[in-house]
Amino acid sequence: MQRHRDDASVLVPGIDAPSTVACLRSLHPRGIRTIVGSESRSTPAASSAYRDEFVTLPDPDTELAAYGDALLSLAERPTVRTIVPVREEDIYVLAKRKAAFADEIATPWPDFETLRRVQDRVELFAAAETAGVGTPETELLDQWTDWSRETIVKPRYTVASPTYLGARFEDAEIGSTAYQRPGTPPDEQAVVEKRGHTPLVQERIADSREFGFFALYDRGDPVATFQHCQRRGWKYCGGPSAYRESVHIPELETAGRALLSELEWHGLAMVEFLRDPADGEFKLMEINPRFWSSLPFSVRAGADFPYYYWQLAMDEPISSEPTYEVGLGGHLLRGELSYLHSVATEEYPLVDRPSLGTAAREVATSLVRQPRFDYAVADDPVPFFQDGVNLVRAWLESRSDGGPRTETERDVEVGTDTETEIGGDGADPTETGSAADGDPTRSAQTDGGPRSDSRRR
Repeated sequence: MQRHRDDASVLVPGIDAPSTVACLRSLHPRGIRTIVGSESRSTPAASSAYRDEFVTLPDPDTELAAYGDALLSLAERPTVRTIVPVREEDIYVLAKRKAAFADEIATPWPDFETLRRVQDRVELFAAAETAGVGTPETELLDQWTDWSRETIVKPRYTVASPTYLGARFEDAEIGSTAYQRPGTPPDEQAVVEKRGHTPLVQERIADSREFGFFALYDRGDPVATFQHCQRRGWKYCGGPSAYRESVHIPELETAGRALLSELEWHGLAMVEFLRDPADGEFKLMEINPRFWSSLPFSVRAGADFPYYYWQLAMDEPISSEPTYEVGLGGHLLRGELSYLHSVATEEYPLVDRPSLGTAAREVATSLVRQPRFDYAVADDPVPFFQDGVNLVRAWLESRSDGGPRTETERDVEVGTDTETEIGGDGADPTETGSAADGDPTRSAQTDGGPRSDSRRR
Protein backbone atom coordinates (compact mmCIF):
# COMPACT_ATOMS: atom_id res chain seq x y z
CA MET A 1 0.00 0.00 0.00
CA GLN A 2 1.43 3.36 -1.00
CA ARG A 3 1.26 6.28 1.40
CA HIS A 4 -0.13 9.67 0.47
CA ARG A 5 2.56 12.33 0.80
CA ASP A 6 2.68 16.08 0.53
CA ASP A 7 6.37 16.94 -0.11
CA ALA A 8 6.74 14.62 -3.11
CA SER A 9 10.30 13.50 -3.90
CA VAL A 10 11.91 11.31 -6.54
CA LEU A 11 15.16 9.36 -6.23
CA VAL A 12 17.38 9.31 -9.31
CA PRO A 13 20.63 7.30 -9.22
CA GLY A 14 23.60 9.44 -10.24
CA ILE A 15 25.72 8.00 -13.04
CA ASP A 16 28.18 9.30 -15.64
CA ALA A 17 25.60 9.22 -18.45
CA PRO A 18 23.43 12.35 -19.00
CA SER A 19 20.15 10.58 -18.22
CA THR A 20 20.24 11.49 -14.52
CA VAL A 21 20.65 15.20 -15.25
CA ALA A 22 17.80 15.03 -17.79
CA CYS A 23 15.48 13.69 -15.09
CA LEU A 24 16.42 16.50 -12.69
CA ARG A 25 15.92 19.19 -15.32
CA SER A 26 12.50 17.80 -16.17
CA LEU A 27 11.10 17.15 -12.69
CA HIS A 28 12.55 19.85 -10.41
CA PRO A 29 10.88 22.78 -12.23
CA ARG A 30 7.54 21.04 -11.70
CA GLY A 31 7.91 21.23 -7.93
CA ILE A 32 9.12 17.66 -7.48
CA ARG A 33 11.96 17.41 -4.98
CA THR A 34 14.95 15.63 -6.56
CA ILE A 35 17.31 13.33 -4.68
CA VAL A 36 20.48 12.14 -6.40
CA GLY A 37 22.00 8.97 -4.98
CA SER A 38 25.43 7.82 -6.09
CA GLU A 39 28.61 6.14 -4.95
CA SER A 40 30.54 9.11 -6.35
CA ARG A 41 30.20 12.78 -5.50
CA SER A 42 31.77 13.57 -8.88
CA THR A 43 28.74 12.38 -10.80
CA PRO A 44 27.65 15.37 -12.95
CA ALA A 45 24.14 15.29 -11.51
CA ALA A 46 25.48 16.09 -8.04
CA SER A 47 26.46 19.58 -9.29
CA SER A 48 23.20 20.31 -11.10
CA ALA A 49 21.20 23.41 -10.18
CA TYR A 50 18.13 21.14 -10.30
CA ARG A 51 19.37 18.75 -7.58
CA ASP A 52 17.83 19.25 -4.13
CA GLU A 53 19.68 16.58 -2.16
CA PHE A 54 22.64 14.25 -2.61
CA VAL A 55 22.87 10.87 -0.86
CA THR A 56 25.91 8.61 -0.88
CA LEU A 57 25.06 5.03 -1.88
CA PRO A 58 27.08 1.80 -2.04
CA ASP A 59 28.72 1.09 -5.37
CA PRO A 60 26.48 -1.40 -7.21
CA ASP A 61 29.51 -2.65 -9.13
CA THR A 62 30.88 -4.21 -5.96
CA GLU A 63 28.05 -4.10 -3.40
CA LEU A 64 24.84 -4.75 -5.27
CA ALA A 65 23.02 -6.26 -2.27
CA ALA A 66 23.91 -3.26 -0.12
CA TYR A 67 22.92 -0.97 -2.98
CA GLY A 68 19.49 -2.57 -3.11
CA ASP A 69 19.13 -2.25 0.66
CA ALA A 70 20.04 1.44 0.45
CA LEU A 71 17.47 2.09 -2.27
CA LEU A 72 14.80 0.36 -0.21
CA SER A 73 15.77 2.39 2.84
CA LEU A 74 15.37 5.61 0.86
CA ALA A 75 12.04 4.36 -0.50
CA GLU A 76 10.84 4.13 3.09
CA ARG A 77 11.15 7.89 3.52
CA PRO A 78 7.65 9.36 3.86
CA THR A 79 8.17 11.83 0.99
CA VAL A 80 9.77 9.57 -1.64
CA ARG A 81 7.21 8.57 -4.25
CA THR A 82 9.24 6.54 -6.75
CA ILE A 83 12.71 5.65 -8.04
CA VAL A 84 13.93 6.16 -11.60
CA PRO A 85 16.03 3.35 -13.15
CA VAL A 86 18.90 4.71 -15.23
CA ARG A 87 21.20 1.67 -15.48
CA GLU A 88 20.94 -2.10 -15.57
CA GLU A 89 21.81 -2.55 -11.90
CA ASP A 90 18.92 -0.24 -10.97
CA ILE A 91 16.24 -2.09 -12.89
CA TYR A 92 17.58 -5.48 -11.83
CA VAL A 93 17.39 -4.60 -8.13
CA LEU A 94 14.03 -2.86 -8.48
CA ALA A 95 12.45 -5.77 -10.35
CA LYS A 96 14.03 -8.45 -8.16
CA ARG A 97 12.59 -6.82 -5.03
CA LYS A 98 9.48 -5.30 -6.56
CA ALA A 99 7.13 -6.54 -3.86
CA ALA A 100 9.18 -4.88 -1.11
CA PHE A 101 9.39 -1.60 -3.03
CA ALA A 102 5.66 -1.73 -3.82
CA ASP A 103 4.92 -1.57 -0.09
CA GLU A 104 6.59 1.85 0.00
CA ILE A 105 6.51 3.60 -3.40
CA ALA A 106 5.04 3.46 -6.89
CA THR A 107 6.72 0.79 -9.02
CA PRO A 108 6.30 1.58 -12.74
CA TRP A 109 8.65 -1.18 -13.91
CA PRO A 110 8.26 -4.84 -14.93
CA ASP A 111 8.21 -7.80 -12.57
CA PHE A 112 11.30 -9.96 -12.51
CA GLU A 113 9.95 -12.77 -14.67
CA THR A 114 9.12 -10.30 -17.45
CA LEU A 115 12.49 -8.62 -17.05
CA ARG A 116 14.16 -12.01 -17.35
CA ARG A 117 12.65 -12.45 -20.82
CA VAL A 118 14.63 -9.37 -21.81
CA GLN A 119 17.85 -10.24 -19.99
CA ASP A 120 18.03 -13.68 -21.60
CA ARG A 121 18.52 -12.97 -25.29
CA VAL A 122 17.41 -16.46 -26.26
CA GLU A 123 14.05 -15.75 -24.67
CA LEU A 124 13.99 -12.24 -26.14
CA PHE A 125 14.56 -13.43 -29.69
CA ALA A 126 11.94 -16.15 -29.19
CA ALA A 127 9.48 -13.45 -28.15
CA ALA A 128 10.44 -11.43 -31.23
CA GLU A 129 9.78 -14.42 -33.47
CA THR A 130 6.34 -14.89 -31.88
CA ALA A 131 5.63 -11.18 -32.38
CA GLY A 132 6.69 -11.30 -36.03
CA VAL A 133 9.67 -8.98 -35.42
CA GLY A 134 12.81 -9.52 -37.48
CA THR A 135 16.09 -10.56 -35.86
CA PRO A 136 19.57 -11.28 -37.20
CA GLU A 137 20.32 -14.95 -37.64
CA THR A 138 21.32 -16.02 -34.14
CA GLU A 139 22.40 -19.34 -32.62
CA LEU A 140 24.17 -20.55 -29.53
CA LEU A 141 27.90 -20.90 -30.09
CA ASP A 142 27.77 -24.70 -30.09
CA GLN A 143 25.09 -24.63 -32.81
CA TRP A 144 26.70 -22.13 -35.24
CA THR A 145 28.55 -23.73 -38.17
CA ASP A 146 29.12 -21.11 -40.90
CA TRP A 147 32.25 -19.21 -39.84
CA SER A 148 32.87 -17.88 -43.35
CA ARG A 149 30.44 -15.04 -42.64
CA GLU A 150 30.92 -11.81 -40.70
CA THR A 151 29.65 -12.55 -37.20
CA ILE A 152 29.70 -11.27 -33.65
CA VAL A 153 29.90 -13.26 -30.43
CA LYS A 154 27.85 -11.80 -27.57
CA PRO A 155 26.72 -12.88 -24.11
CA ARG A 156 23.45 -14.73 -23.90
CA TYR A 157 22.57 -12.76 -20.78
CA THR A 158 22.68 -9.01 -20.16
CA VAL A 159 22.95 -9.63 -16.42
CA ALA A 160 24.91 -12.56 -15.02
CA SER A 161 23.74 -14.27 -11.85
CA PRO A 162 23.92 -17.71 -10.23
CA THR A 163 20.50 -18.40 -11.72
CA TYR A 164 22.11 -18.27 -15.16
CA LEU A 165 25.71 -19.38 -14.53
CA GLY A 166 25.32 -21.67 -11.53
CA ALA A 167 28.56 -22.63 -9.84
CA ARG A 168 30.61 -20.85 -12.51
CA PHE A 169 29.38 -17.46 -11.37
CA GLU A 170 32.27 -16.82 -8.99
CA ASP A 171 35.08 -17.25 -11.53
CA ALA A 172 33.48 -16.64 -14.95
CA GLU A 173 33.73 -13.44 -17.00
CA ILE A 174 30.43 -13.26 -18.87
CA GLY A 175 32.17 -10.94 -21.31
CA SER A 176 30.89 -8.53 -23.91
CA THR A 177 30.32 -8.44 -27.64
CA ALA A 178 33.24 -9.02 -30.00
CA TYR A 179 33.62 -9.17 -33.76
CA GLN A 180 34.60 -12.51 -35.24
CA ARG A 181 36.73 -12.38 -38.36
CA PRO A 182 35.39 -14.48 -41.25
CA GLY A 183 37.20 -17.80 -41.56
CA THR A 184 38.48 -17.77 -37.98
CA PRO A 185 36.17 -19.78 -35.73
CA PRO A 186 36.73 -19.23 -32.01
CA ASP A 187 37.99 -21.88 -29.64
CA GLU A 188 34.58 -22.96 -28.38
CA GLN A 189 35.85 -24.71 -25.27
CA ALA A 190 38.01 -21.73 -24.26
CA VAL A 191 35.19 -19.23 -24.85
CA VAL A 192 32.68 -21.21 -22.78
CA GLU A 193 35.25 -21.76 -20.05
CA LYS A 194 36.06 -18.05 -19.81
CA ARG A 195 32.49 -16.75 -20.07
CA GLY A 196 30.94 -19.39 -17.83
CA HIS A 197 28.12 -20.04 -20.28
CA THR A 198 27.52 -20.71 -23.96
CA PRO A 199 27.27 -17.30 -25.64
CA LEU A 200 25.42 -16.40 -28.81
CA VAL A 201 26.75 -16.03 -32.33
CA GLN A 202 24.94 -13.56 -34.56
CA GLU A 203 25.30 -12.49 -38.14
CA ARG A 204 26.73 -9.00 -38.44
CA ILE A 205 24.40 -6.41 -39.95
CA ALA A 206 26.56 -4.21 -42.19
CA ASP A 207 25.08 -0.86 -41.16
CA SER A 208 26.35 1.03 -38.12
CA ARG A 209 23.27 3.29 -37.91
CA GLU A 210 21.24 2.31 -34.89
CA PHE A 211 17.51 2.97 -34.78
CA GLY A 212 15.95 3.32 -31.36
CA PHE A 213 12.28 2.90 -30.47
CA PHE A 214 11.78 4.42 -27.01
CA ALA A 215 8.63 3.80 -25.03
CA LEU A 216 6.83 4.02 -21.73
CA TYR A 217 4.18 1.33 -21.24
CA ASP A 218 1.37 0.96 -18.75
CA ARG A 219 0.64 -2.76 -18.28
CA GLY A 220 0.89 -3.60 -21.95
CA ASP A 221 -0.39 -0.32 -23.36
CA PRO A 222 1.87 2.42 -24.78
CA VAL A 223 1.78 5.72 -22.93
CA ALA A 224 4.40 7.50 -25.05
CA THR A 225 6.89 6.59 -27.77
CA PHE A 226 9.81 8.24 -29.55
CA GLN A 227 12.28 7.34 -32.28
CA HIS A 228 15.78 8.38 -33.20
CA CYS A 229 18.47 7.35 -35.65
CA GLN A 230 22.02 7.34 -34.36
CA ARG A 231 24.24 8.98 -36.96
CA ARG A 232 27.52 8.78 -35.05
CA GLY A 233 28.74 6.66 -32.15
CA TRP A 234 31.75 7.08 -29.91
CA LYS A 235 33.68 4.97 -32.42
CA TYR A 236 33.43 5.21 -36.18
CA CYS A 237 32.23 1.60 -36.09
CA GLY A 238 29.44 2.52 -33.64
CA GLY A 239 29.32 2.53 -29.86
CA PRO A 240 27.32 4.74 -27.48
CA SER A 241 25.54 7.67 -29.08
CA ALA A 242 27.50 10.81 -29.99
CA TYR A 243 25.04 12.34 -32.47
CA ARG A 244 21.48 11.32 -33.26
CA GLU A 245 18.41 12.70 -35.07
CA SER A 246 14.71 12.33 -34.28
CA VAL A 247 12.77 10.34 -36.87
CA HIS A 248 9.37 8.80 -37.36
CA ILE A 249 9.35 5.55 -39.35
CA PRO A 250 6.09 3.58 -39.36
CA GLU A 251 7.85 0.22 -39.79
CA LEU A 252 10.03 0.95 -36.75
CA GLU A 253 6.96 1.87 -34.71
CA THR A 254 5.21 -1.32 -35.76
CA ALA A 255 8.14 -3.53 -34.83
CA GLY A 256 8.73 -1.87 -31.45
CA ARG A 257 5.09 -1.96 -30.45
CA ALA A 258 4.65 -5.57 -31.55
CA LEU A 259 7.53 -6.78 -29.40
CA LEU A 260 6.57 -4.82 -26.28
CA SER A 261 2.96 -5.97 -26.64
CA GLU A 262 4.12 -9.57 -26.85
CA LEU A 263 6.05 -9.04 -23.61
CA GLU A 264 3.02 -7.34 -21.99
CA TRP A 265 5.53 -4.68 -21.01
CA HIS A 266 5.24 -2.27 -18.10
CA GLY A 267 7.62 0.64 -17.65
CA LEU A 268 10.47 2.03 -19.71
CA ALA A 269 12.08 0.41 -22.73
CA MET A 270 14.57 1.29 -25.41
CA VAL A 271 14.23 -1.22 -28.25
CA GLU A 272 17.29 -1.19 -30.49
CA PHE A 273 17.23 -2.13 -34.15
CA LEU A 274 19.51 -2.18 -37.16
CA ARG A 275 18.11 -1.88 -40.66
CA ASP A 276 19.43 -4.78 -42.73
CA PRO A 277 20.74 -3.45 -46.08
CA ALA A 278 19.95 -6.81 -47.65
CA ASP A 279 16.17 -6.51 -47.29
CA GLY A 280 15.49 -3.16 -45.59
CA GLU A 281 13.93 -4.90 -42.57
CA PHE A 282 14.49 -3.67 -39.04
CA LYS A 283 16.32 -6.37 -37.08
CA LEU A 284 16.15 -6.47 -33.29
CA MET A 285 19.37 -6.07 -31.32
CA GLU A 286 18.09 -5.87 -27.75
CA ILE A 287 15.90 -4.07 -25.22
CA ASN A 288 17.21 -1.79 -22.50
CA PRO A 289 14.57 -1.71 -19.73
CA ARG A 290 15.41 1.69 -18.19
CA PHE A 291 16.24 5.25 -19.18
CA TRP A 292 18.76 5.65 -21.98
CA SER A 293 21.85 7.88 -21.92
CA SER A 294 20.57 10.13 -24.75
CA LEU A 295 17.47 10.98 -22.70
CA PRO A 296 18.25 14.76 -22.76
CA PHE A 297 17.80 14.69 -26.53
CA SER A 298 14.44 12.93 -26.30
CA VAL A 299 13.23 15.63 -23.90
CA ARG A 300 14.57 18.46 -26.10
CA ALA A 301 12.69 16.99 -29.07
CA GLY A 302 9.43 17.12 -27.11
CA ALA A 303 9.24 13.63 -25.61
CA ASP A 304 9.46 14.44 -21.89
CA PHE A 305 9.81 10.89 -20.64
CA PRO A 306 10.87 11.74 -17.06
CA TYR A 307 7.62 13.63 -16.54
CA TYR A 308 5.57 10.92 -18.27
CA TYR A 309 7.24 8.39 -15.96
CA TRP A 310 6.30 10.49 -12.93
CA GLN A 311 2.71 10.84 -14.15
CA LEU A 312 2.45 7.09 -14.65
CA ALA A 313 3.85 6.47 -11.18
CA MET A 314 1.37 8.90 -9.64
CA ASP A 315 -1.59 7.51 -11.62
CA GLU A 316 -2.00 10.92 -13.21
CA PRO A 317 -3.46 11.05 -16.72
CA ILE A 318 -1.37 12.58 -19.46
CA SER A 319 -3.68 15.40 -20.46
CA SER A 320 -2.96 15.41 -24.19
CA GLU A 321 -1.41 13.02 -26.67
CA PRO A 322 2.34 13.71 -26.58
CA THR A 323 4.13 14.74 -29.74
CA TYR A 324 7.74 15.25 -30.66
CA GLU A 325 9.47 17.12 -33.44
CA VAL A 326 11.05 15.14 -36.26
CA GLY A 327 14.27 16.34 -37.88
CA LEU A 328 16.09 17.59 -34.79
CA GLY A 329 19.65 16.56 -33.94
CA GLY A 330 21.51 16.42 -30.65
CA HIS A 331 25.07 15.79 -29.46
CA LEU A 332 27.06 14.47 -26.58
CA LEU A 333 30.22 16.57 -27.01
CA ARG A 334 32.41 14.05 -25.23
CA GLY A 335 31.13 11.43 -27.65
CA GLU A 336 31.95 13.60 -30.66
CA LEU A 337 35.55 13.98 -29.43
CA SER A 338 35.76 10.22 -28.96
CA TYR A 339 34.43 9.69 -32.48
CA LEU A 340 37.08 11.93 -34.03
CA HIS A 341 39.79 10.26 -31.93
CA SER A 342 38.57 6.90 -33.20
CA VAL A 343 38.76 8.06 -36.82
CA ALA A 344 42.28 9.40 -36.29
CA THR A 345 43.80 6.52 -34.36
CA GLU A 346 41.84 3.27 -34.62
CA GLU A 347 41.31 0.59 -37.22
CA TYR A 348 38.31 -1.72 -37.62
CA PRO A 349 38.88 -3.82 -40.76
CA LEU A 350 35.23 -4.77 -41.19
CA VAL A 351 34.07 -1.13 -41.17
CA ASP A 352 35.12 1.54 -43.67
CA ARG A 353 36.90 4.36 -41.88
CA PRO A 354 36.05 7.91 -43.09
CA SER A 355 38.83 10.36 -43.69
CA LEU A 356 39.61 12.57 -40.71
CA GLY A 357 38.88 15.69 -42.75
CA THR A 358 35.47 14.41 -43.81
CA ALA A 359 34.63 13.33 -40.28
CA ALA A 360 35.67 16.67 -38.82
CA ARG A 361 33.60 18.61 -41.37
CA GLU A 362 30.52 16.47 -40.67
CA VAL A 363 30.86 16.97 -36.92
CA ALA A 364 31.42 20.72 -37.27
CA THR A 365 28.50 21.13 -39.68
CA SER A 366 26.07 19.27 -37.42
CA LEU A 367 27.23 21.25 -34.37
CA VAL A 368 26.36 24.48 -36.15
CA ARG A 369 23.10 23.30 -37.69
CA GLN A 370 21.85 21.29 -34.70
CA PRO A 371 23.20 23.04 -31.55
CA ARG A 372 21.58 20.83 -28.92
CA PHE A 373 23.74 19.22 -26.28
CA ASP A 374 23.10 16.58 -23.64
CA TYR A 375 24.97 18.35 -20.84
CA ALA A 376 25.72 21.87 -22.03
CA VAL A 377 22.78 24.18 -21.31
CA ALA A 378 22.85 27.84 -20.27
CA ASP A 379 20.80 27.57 -17.07
CA ASP A 380 22.63 24.52 -15.66
CA PRO A 381 26.25 24.67 -16.88
CA VAL A 382 28.16 22.98 -14.06
CA PRO A 383 27.32 19.33 -14.98
CA PHE A 384 28.92 19.91 -18.39
CA PHE A 385 32.15 21.09 -16.80
CA GLN A 386 32.07 18.29 -14.22
CA ASP A 387 31.70 15.78 -17.04
CA GLY A 388 34.76 17.32 -18.68
CA VAL A 389 36.73 17.08 -15.44
CA ASN A 390 35.72 13.42 -15.13
CA LEU A 391 36.85 12.78 -18.69
CA VAL A 392 40.26 14.33 -18.07
CA ARG A 393 40.64 12.47 -14.79
CA ALA A 394 39.83 9.15 -16.48
CA TRP A 395 42.34 9.90 -19.24
CA LEU A 396 45.07 10.70 -16.73
CA GLU A 397 44.34 7.51 -14.82
CA SER A 398 44.55 5.47 -18.02
CA ARG A 399 47.93 7.06 -18.77
CA SER A 400 49.21 6.27 -15.29
CA ASP A 401 48.11 2.65 -15.79
CA GLY A 402 50.30 2.35 -18.85
CA GLY A 403 47.97 3.84 -21.44
CA PRO A 404 44.77 2.57 -23.02
CA ARG A 405 44.88 -0.79 -24.67
CA THR A 406 44.84 -1.00 -28.44
CA GLU A 407 41.44 -2.10 -29.67
CA THR A 408 41.02 -4.58 -32.48
CA GLU A 409 38.09 -6.14 -34.25
CA ARG A 410 38.25 -9.08 -31.86
CA ASP A 411 38.34 -7.29 -28.53
CA VAL A 412 36.16 -4.20 -28.95
CA GLU A 413 33.76 -4.11 -26.03
CA VAL A 414 30.18 -3.05 -26.12
CA GLY A 415 28.43 -0.17 -24.44
CA THR A 416 25.72 -0.91 -21.94
CA ASP A 417 23.09 -0.96 -24.61
CA THR A 418 24.34 -2.78 -27.61
CA GLU A 419 27.11 -4.06 -29.83
CA THR A 420 30.03 -1.85 -30.70
CA GLU A 421 29.36 -2.05 -34.41
CA ILE A 422 25.80 -0.81 -34.14
CA GLY A 423 26.03 1.85 -31.48
CA GLY A 424 24.31 2.12 -28.18
CA ASP A 425 23.10 4.40 -25.49
CA GLY A 426 24.94 3.33 -22.44
CA ALA A 427 28.15 2.88 -20.53
CA ASP A 428 30.86 0.29 -20.40
CA PRO A 429 30.08 -3.19 -19.12
CA THR A 430 30.49 -3.52 -15.39
CA GLU A 431 31.12 -6.31 -12.95
CA THR A 432 29.22 -6.40 -9.70
CA GLY A 433 29.42 -8.32 -6.50
CA SER A 434 26.44 -9.70 -4.63
CA ALA A 435 22.92 -8.75 -5.55
CA ALA A 436 19.69 -8.31 -3.68
CA ASP A 437 17.99 -11.28 -2.09
CA GLY A 438 21.22 -13.25 -2.11
CA ASP A 439 21.44 -13.21 -5.90
CA PRO A 440 24.85 -11.75 -6.73
CA THR A 441 25.23 -10.52 -10.28
CA ARG A 442 27.75 -9.27 -12.75
CA SER A 443 26.34 -7.32 -15.63
CA ALA A 444 27.40 -7.53 -19.26
CA GLN A 445 25.24 -4.76 -20.64
CA THR A 446 25.43 -3.80 -23.75
CA ASP A 447 21.21 1.50 -23.99
CA GLY A 448 15.77 8.14 -44.76
CA GLY A 449 16.44 11.71 -43.85
CA PRO A 450 14.35 13.32 -41.16
CA ARG A 451 11.69 15.85 -41.94
CA SER A 452 10.91 19.08 -40.15
CA ASP A 453 7.42 18.25 -38.99
CA SER A 454 5.77 16.79 -35.94
CA ARG A 455 4.65 13.23 -35.38
CA ARG A 456 2.31 11.79 -32.79
CA ARG A 457 3.15 8.84 -30.65
